[in-house]
Amino acid sequence: MKLVVPALEYLEGYKEALQRGWSPDNVRLEVAAREELAKIAADPVAFVASLDDPEAKSGPVTLGDGSKVPRLPGYRRWMWDGEFCGSIGFRWQKGTSALPPYVLGHIGYAVVPWKRRLGYATRALALLLDDARRRGLDHVALTTDPDNEASQRVILANGGTLHEHFNAGAAYGDTDHLRFVIRL
Repeated sequence: MKLVVPALEYLEGYKEALQRGWSPDNVRLEVAAREELAKIAADPVAFVASLDDPEAKSGPVTLGDGSKVPRLPGYRRWMWDGEFCGSIGFRWQKGTSALPPYVLGHIGYAVVPWKRRLGYATRALALLLDDARRRGLDHVALTTDPDNEASQRVILANGGTLHEHFNAGAAYGDTDHLRFVIRL
């Protein structure tokens, strides 16, 4: 498995995963999948380009509660083993490892159900940590649901430690989460 920059040559596999019920967004799930399919249908070139925004030029982000917040620099990479396997995203603030309170973590990932338990998320996270180091971060934060043991194993395998148990607030459905930190 390798990470690829989203491109038109990989888009059909991504689109098929969305159509099969997978979502790159672990919070907004089906809503996010439908939105992405609509964007792909409207303009596939613009959609692919929107996934790589290291200058945060794409404007504000709408949270689950409808509030709008400033976009952070970030990008997504797709997991690829000859076909689409999942997505991993990285966001940061320039010059600091700190995140604003409305951002739960630096990195989020989702593997398609038919490719889980193959080590792809663990490998993808390890590859992304190299870029976080190059950007000068001294740590990254990742969050999981308390019952998401698979994701917790991915983080622990990459050197993560449990930092806190917290409530994500209204924008994220007032749900409990665990925040892990990986020191770089």
